[in-house]
Amino acid sequence: MVETPQEALARAARARGVALSALSRMIGRNQAYLSQFVLRGSPRRLPERERRALADFLAIDEALLGAAPVASDTVAVPWLAVEAAAGPGRIAADRLIRTEPVPRALLRAAGVAAANASLITVAGESMAPTLCDGDRLLVDTADRVPPDAGAIYVIRRDELLAVKRLVWVAAGLEIRSDHPDWPSEVVAPGAVVVVGRARLLTRAL
Repeated sequence: MVETPQEALARAARARGVALSALSRMIGRNQAYLSQFVLRGSPRRLPERERRALADFLAIDEALLGAAPVASDTVAVPWLAVEAAAGPGRIAADRLIRTEPVPRALLRAAGVAAANASLITVAGESMAPTLCDGDRLLVDTADRVPPDAGAIYVIRRDELLAVKRLVWVAAGLEIRSDHPDWPSEVVAPGAVVVVGRARLLTRAL
């Protein structure tokens, strides 16, 4: 028997050891919201933003919660179980939690080979207004050398991940934040690991 989105949510919540009321509060709803969804089927479908937040937190495929099935013209792109902080950095777990269907046409338009594509979520506001908290980035892990004019990259430093603008300067590699209240820093080449270049931004509605 095919599992319903309600059954999948209840099962995943039990496996994670978290109450439906806590998950409801996490997505900004009253504490009975998800219980009503599971027990009464109200709402009939979870809105995209809430469904995505739940899938990310519970580390399950969004299709289990009612997302459209993967079409044949899409590629399953790995979603990393870490956030690239637009700020001091987040612990780099480097753990795949699921995959996300990405249209092949979108990858071609972004110039990213499917084998080199990954997805990551932005946390923090140091790259605002270019990037905002909760934005999702398509990262090209084959592009790890910043151009002379600079570009936005996901980097690792001391086991922390961050998303910053990298620009070559005379003294080395400058790590910049787009928000004016955040300082820049110049480091020697090799002081940070460049994970990949941010090629495409998607912002949940």
